[in-house]
Amino acid sequence: MAFNPRYTITEKILNNLTTIATAREVIEQAHLIPKWEASLRRQAKLRNTHSSTAIEGNKLTLEQVEALADGKNVIATDKDKKEVLNYLEALDTLHSITEKGKIKVADLLNVHRMVSKDVLRDNKHSGAFRDRQVFVGKRVFDGTGFKEEVEYMPPNTEDVPALVKEFITWLNAQKTWKTNPVLLAGITHYEIARIHPFIDGNGRTARLFAALILYLSGFDHRRLFALDDFYDRDRPAYYAALKTAQENNNDITLWLEYFTTGMAYSVNEVKETVLKLGAKKKRVSKEQISLSEKQMKIVEFINTNGRVTNKDLQLLFDISAQAVHKELSKLLELKVIKSVGAGRSLHYILE
Repeated sequence: MAFNPRYTITEKILNNLTTIATAREVIEQAHLIPKWEASLRRQAKLRNTHSSTAIEGNKLTLEQVEALADGKNVIATDKDKKEVLNYLEALDTLHSITEKGKIKVADLLNVHRMVSKDVLRDNKHSGAFRDRQVFVGKRVFDGTGFKEEVEYMPPNTEDVPALVKEFITWLNAQKTWKTNPVLLAGITHYEIARIHPFIDGNGRTARLFAALILYLSGFDHRRLFALDDFYDRDRPAYYAALKTAQENNNDITLWLEYFTTGMAYSVNEVKETVLKLGAKKKRVSKEQISLSEKQMKIVEFINTNGRVTNKDLQLLFDISAQAVHKELSKLLELKVIKSVGAGRSLHYILE
């Protein structure tokens, strides 16, 4: 049976989509210098990582997540640290794992593998569909002791591969990508959570795959939005929104009302930040500077570490000194960076 999401475009959803489109237009038209864009992207990555792992019980603070991202050690359990490092890596590589209309079941398995490696009790379950029935529950006290109460029983284990294949087939259809990208991301998030394809890590995988859809659609091509932060601010509301579809014969209208509200919140946050940056007199040109992915990573590296050398980038990209010089020359020409020192002490900082 072909997958076909059930929902209605309500006035609330329509208003949210209008708010999102208006705010996003402000962001897209903003004259952001690369340093600011790199900073916004980094903050989105850190906040998404902290929030998405915290929802699942990770105890690291945002400050500890940032320290791990900077290569520092923090006092925490190995599991908590590994979950965070996995998520950071997944966000760094997510944009390059597939293309619009060419998504494979293997891509979903790969995303799960990235977030769950060396975290599950048995690594054989990392990047593999579940081999037994699972359920979503909570511990409740019944007067004599604690017991597990089932809140959601996902589809039968043997149905998972077919359900995922049907969803991916729908996701690759040309007409599917005519759907508003925010709605498409919301549908993706819900359907992966509903199927619950894995032993553990379903929530993180669903949230990452929704982020992938926003990137592939071009909606969040600069990766500036921290939607997971919205979920973490009121976890009961997040879970309640997911649960509404179960109570309405898999009609996801109420979930999409919640999802678009969160997206509007996230996009507006970035818009307000961009407007504050734009209020400063520190503009380098009237037009947005367009950088390649590799050049933006160089800017992000300098933004994090304060400086960079040719050798640093050879190791970062696994390319030759000549190839690094070519990238640095372009950034120097655009006046994004400037050189300091000479000879062995030569390094680069942001302009």
